[in-house]
Amino acid sequence: MSYLTDRKRAVGLGSAKSGTEHHWSMTVSSGALLILIPLFVFTFGPMLGASYEEVTAYFARPFPAVIAGLTIIVTFKHFAGGVQALLEDYVHGVAQKVAIVAMTCVSYAAMGFGLYAIVRLAL
Repeated sequence: MSYLTDRKRAVGLGSAKSGTEHHWSMTVSSGALLILIPLFVFTFGPMLGASYEEVTAYFARPFPAVIAGLTIIVTFKHFAGGVQALLEDYVHGVAQKVAIVAMTCVSYAAMGFGLYAIVRLAL
């Protein structure tokens, strides 16, 4: 072991590739959600229990539809980043790669379905 260089000992013990970018992305999306979630609650809340016609008329207006769409996009991007960090910490090997790909696909699929629902309501 005494013949190993510092670099050789450090290989496989972490990297400085994308951790800062991932942390910054999660911080920005957290800040955006801090603003978007209350806006979403106050725009979506009054429509709970309303009839279909009232909901479609309400979401045909641009502000509620845009707030709902932005909330869906940012929430599922944040979810994908958080699940990726969790999987990188607790799952290893091929299972890690498969799980990250699967959860990313689930996140984007849920985002797509949510945006499709908002577009259907708005149009």
